[in-house]
Amino acid sequence: MDGVLWRGNTALPGLEEFVATIRNTKTRMVLATNNSSSTVDQYISKLKRMGVHVNPEEILTSAQATSSYLYKIAPKRSRVFVIGGDGITNAIRDHEFVLTEDDPDYVVIGIDKKITWEKLNTAVMNIRAGAKFIGTNPDTTYPTENGIGVGNGAILAAVKAATGISPLVIGKPETPIYEQALQRLKSNSSDTLMIGDRLDTDILGAQRAGITTLLVLTGVTTLEMSKASVVQPDLVLTGLPDITSGLLAV
Repeated sequence: MDGVLWRGNTALPGLEEFVATIRNTKTRMVLATNNSSSTVDQYISKLKRMGVHVNPEEILTSAQATSSYLYKIAPKRSRVFVIGGDGITNAIRDHEFVLTEDDPDYVVIGIDKKITWEKLNTAVMNIRAGAKFIGTNPDTTYPTENGIGVGNGAILAAVKAATGISPLVIGKPETPIYEQALQRLKSNSSDTLMIGDRLDTDILGAQRAGITTLLVLTGVTTLEMSKASVVQPDLVLTGLPDITSGLLAV
């Protein structure tokens, strides 16, 4: 959603018209985001302030995807140390994992805008002691109203540098979040379009999943960056108004 529907707390041009067209054409959608900091309710409230109404099942965060994945593979009541905001903390708690800093089975890291040395050190010590290392998403940057900010991938990189261990990543471009999105849509990959602003996550992951891709230039990727990349989207459009025009023309 960051860089496609909004930048920071500002809706991108054409947001209301885009969602209205989705509704009017009876097109199913899932708003999948790699941002794990906020809860689904917080995203619903944010979109409402921008004049858009969505249902909870239409939002899939990397926090939800991570918690759901962990729920499938981890023993019940597994111990988890979490770095991140309300989104990932609440999602892990919803599946009744035990949140702890001491002797966790898993260290789960999402974007944390209040990251400290103490949090990083606790993660590193626990991973070195044998805890499995999981990241919600690998985005090294994300778009803000004031420019490009630090993303979760930068935090993961710091922990990897100190442990020598790579995280298991659940969000885009990895498979689990796409599988969960397709399940919600009740759709096949061949009948689905992925709209995103990042080549290395949104577009790459969708291509791996066999999904047609559309890059918008309202986020972190410029047209020049797209042309120079080895990851080539199927379509490139300036932003939401162009997508809306395309939907109306079908």
